[in-house]
Amino acid sequence: MSPRATLATTRRVLGQLRHDPRTIALLLVVPCVLISLLAWVYDGTPVFDRIGAPLLGVFPFVVMFLVTSVATLRERTSGTLERLLTMPIAKLDFLLGYALAFGILAVLQAALASSLSLFVLGLDVAGPAWLLVLVALLDALLGMALGLLVSAFAATEFQAVQFLPAIVLPQFLLCGLLVPRDDLPGFLHGISSVLPLSYAVDAMSTVTSSSTVGAGVVGDLVVVAGCIVLALTLGAATLRRRTP
Repeated sequence: MSPRATLATTRRVLGQLRHDPRTIALLLVVPCVLISLLAWVYDGTPVFDRIGAPLLGVFPFVVMFLVTSVATLRERTSGTLERLLTMPIAKLDFLLGYALAFGILAVLQAALASSLSLFVLGLDVAGPAWLLVLVALLDALLGMALGLLVSAFAATEFQAVQFLPAIVLPQFLLCGLLVPRDDLPGFLHGISSVLPLSYAVDAMSTVTSSSTVGAGVVGDLVVVAGCIVLALTLGAATLRRRTP
């Protein structure tokens, strides 16, 4: 692993994104639009205060998963990755460079969406605002890491998009947002306990209802962070130079 190669990859990806306003809009604008739409739909009801914070983590998670899986696959199908790996750059350098580039965008995304929710849409949370932003950021990074991982198993950009319902929707259904996890049947509760989005939603729900940063929130954040590291490690191990 070379920090120089990692930072060079980060600069290259950021340079590409700078000339792709549609992707930037998808990453930064779409989560804000979705949160605003949710607040509008539930205007005058307590529903937005109840589910707004968890969805503040889910929306960036989905968007980051979609963008990073397609972008990474495009590097491989275009032959860019194969050319890069003929140079003194490791697969982990490539993935970490992508992770840093999209991580910078994830910080902006979390800050924008959280600020909009708290100061414009009037989202009422009992916990500190910085913790809300931190959980939203980790959710976005989790989506990014899973997107980088699954891109290794797709042959086309269409197949990368197909992973969205396979990877994201089960987590959305079982994370406790629609039905409390404790009310799920035993088998489904067991599955939800191994899905990283469940811990992200648990952390967001705690921030909504509690003013203290307890051990439960810290534990949830550690699990999410551990899943990010694991996904990036597996992504480096399974990344192929090119798509057959």
